Amino acid sequence: MSAPLHVIILAAGQGSRMKSKRPKVLHCLAGRPLLHHVIEAAEGLSPAGIHVVIGHGADEVRAATPNQGIQWVMQNEQLGTGHAVDQALPGIPDQARVLVLYGDVPLTSISTLARLVEVVDDNTMALLTVDMQDPSGYGRILRGDSGEVHAIVEEKDASDTQKAIREVNTGLLAATGGRLKDWLPTLSSDNAQGEYYLTDIIALAANSGLRVDVAQPRDPEEVQGVNNRLQLAALERWYQRAQVEQLMLGGVTMPDPSRVDVRGKVQAGQDVFLDINVVLEGEVTLADDVVIGPNVILRDCALGSGTVVEANSVIDGARIAEHARIGPFARLRPGTVLAEGAKVGNFVETKKASLGPGSKVNHLSYVGDATLEGQVNIGAGTITCNYDGVNKHHTRIGAGAFVGSNTSLVAPVTLGTESTVGAGSTITRDVSDGELAVARGKQRNISGWRRPSRDSEPTG
Repeated sequence: MSAPLHVIILAAGQGSRMKSKRPKVLHCLAGRPLLHHVIEAAEGLSPAGIHVVIGHGADEVRAATPNQGIQWVMQNEQLGTGHAVDQALPGIPDQARVLVLYGDVPLTSISTLARLVEVVDDNTMALLTVDMQDPSGYGRILRGDSGEVHAIVEEKDASDTQKAIREVNTGLLAATGGRLKDWLPTLSSDNAQGEYYLTDIIALAANSGLRVDVAQPRDPEEVQGVNNRLQLAALERWYQRAQVEQLMLGGVTMPDPSRVDVRGKVQAGQDVFLDINVVLEGEVTLADDVVIGPNVILRDCALGSGTVVEANSVIDGARIAEHARIGPFARLRPGTVLAEGAKVGNFVETKKASLGPGSKVNHLSYVGDATLEGQVNIGAGTITCNYDGVNKHHTRIGAGAFVGSNTSLVAPVTLGTESTVGAGSTITRDVSDGELAVARGKQRNISGWRRPSRDSEPTG
C-alpha cells in the first residue's frame, strides 16, 4: 500500500500586481476563485489531507471557501515558499507523500498531478517542469552532464548563461513529509529576495543522493500562474477554448466558439446549438436538439430535448421538459418547472412556478409561487400577487383555464378547471370549475365631456 498523500496549497501572498483589495487567490477564472480550482484538483487525488497556507486576507479567503475538509494554516510572515510549506508540516506524518501546489496556478490537470505523486518515496522526489520559448521570470532547471536535475536557480540569482535555459520550474513538487522536515530548516535566505526558497530543496535532494524525477504537463497553460489581470484574461481564454472544443467534439454546434463561456460543468447531447454570447454557469444539462439563441444565460438548469430558448433570456435554477419554448427576453428564476410543450414568452418572469403540459404565459407577465396545470393560457400583463409584505402565498390554476390580459391574481387563490377570468380583473376569491370571473369597476361613459387643453384657465 502506498503512503498517504497530503496536499499543501500555498495561498498566503498578497498579489500586489493584481492592483486589487481582494486576495489574489479569490480572483475568478471561469466564474470561480483561482483557489477553488486548485482545491478541486487536489480533491481529485483523494488525499488524506488538504492544507491551505493563508496570510494576506486570511479571513476573506476562509469565508469564501466553504469546505469542511480543509486544514487552514496561518503564515503570519511571508518569508518565502520554503517558510510557507514549513508552517504546514507539523500536521503531516513523516511517511506521507506531500504534494505542493499554488493557489494562483489554477488549471493543472488531475492526470498531471497524479503522475507527479505516483513516483514519490523516501528515495525519490518529483518536480514538474515546462519548456518555454520565453522563460523570463521563472526559475531555471540546472542539469548535470548526464541529464540529472541537481538544482534550480531563480532568475534574479541566475547568470546570463543560466537565463538562456528554457526548461523552467513550475513550483509544483512532491516529496515525503520526513524529507521536507529534514530539508526546510536548513534553507538560507541569502538571496536576492531575502526569502527561503522551496526550490533550494532540489539541490539538497541531489546532494543527499535522492533521485529527482521530472514530469511535464501536456499543455504549458496547465502550469501558468496568475500575477496580473492580463495573465488572468489570457488563461481564461485558453480555458474557454478547451471547454468549447470538448462540447463541439461531443456534438454541439457553435457559430462562434470564441463567444461562448463555460463557467461550470456542462452536459450536452447531440445536435445542440449555442448561438453567440451564451454563458453557461454552474451545473447545466442540455438534452438533444436544444437550441439556445444569442445573449442567453443558463445557470444551474436542465433543458429537455427540442427546447428552444430565444435571445436575451436568463434561465436560473429551472427544470425544463421537452419541446418547451422560452423567450425572447424571458427570465426563469429558481424553482421554475416547465412541462412538455410549455411556453414562457417575451418579457415574462417566473419564480417557483410550475407550468403543466402545453401551458402558456406568452408575454409581459409575472408568475410566482404558482402551479398551472395543463393547457392553461395566461394573457398579457397578468401577475400573481404572491407577497403580502411578510409572507409568500400560492396561486393554483386548473387545467384548461383561461386568464384574460391585465389580470391580478391575489394569492392565495385557486382557479378551477376550465375556468375563465375576464381581462382587467382583480381576483381575490377562488373561482370554481367552469366559472367565469369578472372583477372590474363599473364603466361610465360621459357625453359632452371636454378634454382639458393647455389654454384652459384653471377653475375653482
